[in-house]
Amino acid sequence: MTTHSHERLLRLNTVLDRTGLSRSTLYRKIEQGTFPRQLKISLRCSAWRETAIEQWLHDPDAYTSD
Repeated sequence: MTTHSHERLLRLNTVLDRTGLSRSTLYRKIEQGTFPRQLKISLRCSAWRETAIEQWLHDPDAYTSD
């Protein structure tokens, strides 16, 4: 996947709102490889690529991390 410099990054609360997942379920799915991994954007701050979240929302059962 090619990323563009203008791609939007989503913070945790936005990802939880969009997906309807709980925090613990989201992190469990990341560990299982069935949800996109977050990007570390600073020492104590992470975010997700909006395109990765949209891909997961389109077909969550088929999602596998690369």
